[in-house]
Amino acid sequence: MKSHYWLIGLMLLCFVGCAKQPAEQGSIPAGNKYATGFQITPTDSGMIVEVFQPYQRLCINAPLRRIGTMSTVQVGFLYAIDAIDALVAVCNPELIYTPVKGDEIDLGDSMKPSAERVLQADLDILLAVNYGQFDNLEAARLEKLGVPIIYINEWQEGSPLARAEWIRVLGALTGRLHEADSVFKAVETKYISLTAQRGPTAQRSIMSGNNFRGTWYVPSGKNYLAYLFKDAGAEYPFYDDERATSIPLTIEDVLHYFHDADVWVGAGGNSLAELAEMDEKHTWFKAYQNRRVYNWRKQTKPSGANNFWERGVVHPEEMLEDVINMLNNAPDSLLHFAVKLQ
Repeated sequence: MKSHYWLIGLMLLCFVGCAKQPAEQGSIPAGNKYATGFQITPTDSGMIVEVFQPYQRLCINAPLRRIGTMSTVQVGFLYAIDAIDALVAVCNPELIYTPVKGDEIDLGDSMKPSAERVLQADLDILLAVNYGQFDNLEAARLEKLGVPIIYINEWQEGSPLARAEWIRVLGALTGRLHEADSVFKAVETKYISLTAQRGPTAQRSIMSGNNFRGTWYVPSGKNYLAYLFKDAGAEYPFYDDERATSIPLTIEDVLHYFHDADVWVGAGGNSLAELAEMDEKHTWFKAYQNRRVYNWRKQTKPSGANNFWERGVVHPEEMLEDVINMLNNAPDSLLHFAVKLQ
């Protein structure tokens, strides 16, 4: 491994015990408007980036020029701030939709990246995800090998704008914090404008998900999809449910809550016929019968890449616009990520 991490001060990593948390759990740190999971503090020599789950404190002298990532979401963030050239290694490259150089080192599966390939990539930092699959033991192993790691936990944020605000962390790492703030400001302005101009959608109800082996998972009120539904003006019965995870329902429960829903979002099939073949119960809903069923697969590749998970996270205003247009039965040409099933 290169020794310049320590010798020329490109980056000093100061990892602090995981027990440390922000002063008030769930509070919004100074400098942020929505996100609760990180804080950026400018210093005379660079900036300090703190991530709260698990707690990390990184003293950064940006820009970092060799970045690896375990998540396609971060590819979208880097592209949005014109820092894609810093990306030299990725997990699951076949799942990346965003245009990249194409010569990135394949780190293997995001559930457990190859330590050998991570070392080969000679990274300034690895953007990790704290899903549980990449556990503390694996992280400790890579750190012992001299690989600096930072957890990018935008997925732990509830609201779409809080998730999008993690672009500031990527801006701090790449020396493009000003650009990141500019992108986020434009996103926020458009998002707020859409909520004020969403039109006559408030009386329309929405449902989400599919029947999978007898269980139907729907977003809780703290899920980013529920935030989108609410900001779009839709009726949804679980806005007040504060569970951190999706809500498991029986088909009887789903029929009780959603039988007469006007719009069905995020269906698993690519056509109404396929959805009926998956489970005949899918045809029992008003949204199916009225052909108001959508999935999130408009921008996809045969390899499985889906821009919903890249540009969609960076640009929640486009996701919100999709929900508003679905509620208003707008043509597919006005949808960014969604497609109406035929």
